[in-house]
Amino acid sequence: MNTVSASSSTSRSKLVSRLIAGIGVLASFAALAWADATGLGAAPPMAWLLPVVLVVAAGGGREAVRLANAAGIPLAPWLVPVGAAAIAAAPAFVRLPAESAGRFASLGPAAVACMGVIAAAFASGVARYTGGGREVVRAAGSIAAAAAIGLPLAFMVSLRLLPVGSTATGPFAGLVPLISLIAVVKAGDIAAYVAGSLVGRRRMAPLLSPGKTWEGAAASVAASVAMAWLVIECGGDNLAARPLGGWLVYGLLVGMAGMLGDLAESLVKRDLAAKDSGSILGGMGGFLDLADSLLLAGPVAWLLWAAG
Repeated sequence: MNTVSASSSTSRSKLVSRLIAGIGVLASFAALAWADATGLGAAPPMAWLLPVVLVVAAGGGREAVRLANAAGIPLAPWLVPVGAAAIAAAPAFVRLPAESAGRFASLGPAAVACMGVIAAAFASGVARYTGGGREVVRAAGSIAAAAAIGLPLAFMVSLRLLPVGSTATGPFAGLVPLISLIAVVKAGDIAAYVAGSLVGRRRMAPLLSPGKTWEGAAASVAASVAMAWLVIECGGDNLAARPLGGWLVYGLLVGMAGMLGDLAESLVKRDLAAKDSGSILGGMGGFLDLADSLLLAGPVAWLLWAAG
């Protein structure tokens, strides 16, 4: 009986910790989003949100290095966080004019930054090589980690800077595309957790993530679709752009991509024998635990908004 009581107390404590951390993160993001939307201090679009991107990219990169090194996979400790941050932030610093496909040209700078990471990884390997080492593994792993974190975040930056005209320099669609991504994915995360805890019976991936159930997955998709309707349809008739296929397609595809991103991080953590990516966010874990479901959903959301 005492064991059950202790377990229940631990679960409640973890839930409270996650709730407090979640409220803090949400309040901070809301304040920065308001500053960005209003152009506080005459700042250009994305200026107030860019620090969030840099912190998540660099923090996630450091967590990836730590997890990989603990499993015996050497990664470049400076290249992964710096490279991820550079790739993620690149679309905010370089705006390429385009006559006919401006909104698709905005990711060109991220591709250039990605090539810079590739070159730096191999240059580091050449400089360090002494024979008989694992420099190819180190370079390949560092490139993969930096790109896997940085590129999805670059898509999110491009969502904020999504042009509605024929050039990549604006005018922009505003915060709705980015807010819709975060709202749809996180609504699905919350619904999956609540439904899985209350009515979950059938395990979806028992070896990979024992807490995830098919009942939770169904609730997650339903909540994502409902949130997509709420943001896109009820957000007003004056939206500068709308995603391809409307709110239903958007909610389904982005919601399912979010679930896959969550499972992808579970795969990484299980394969590297880690419970959480970090502990900097208290009960929410690390930066990768916070952003995991957004990383695969971001490119899907960007493609639907850009094509729409």
